[in-house]
Amino acid sequence: MIVIGVVVLDQLTKVWVIAQLSDAPLPIVGDDVELRLTGNSGGAFGLFTNATIVLAVLAIVLSVVLARAVRRARDRWSVVALSLVLGGALGNLLDRLFRAPGFLRGEVVDYVRVGSFPSFNVADSAITIGAILLIVIALRTPADGTPTEPAR
Repeated sequence: MIVIGVVVLDQLTKVWVIAQLSDAPLPIVGDDVELRLTGNSGGAFGLFTNATIVLAVLAIVLSVVLARAVRRARDRWSVVALSLVLGGALGNLLDRLFRAPGFLRGEVVDYVRVGSFPSFNVADSAITIGAILLIVIALRTPADGTPTEPAR
């Protein structure tokens, strides 16, 4: 359900942003936080802008690997973290598959701008939160792989 929720929320916000912000950005907190429609043909932080097809194929492979990892995960937090990353990957993959300029070359719709930080979207946020959760889980798991019980 988390995966579907992230994908649906991501795509609905992108549809709204395209419809509402194509003419001008929407300031939220002065010039520091705004919603501004941006197309990203590259990866995170605008890297690899000329490798959209490669990024799309990698996203497909990563999505398959993540789907298998979600099904194999045993603890609740790992399922949540992996589901957030998978939902975000699928949300951005849909853009690469179906948005202009065409199949496997589409630009990811980014729209949240905070200061000078690169613009991002719901999918990017889900990926980031999921990755942070995975790091926390890894740091809390002993070397033998047994889950750590929460302190009482």
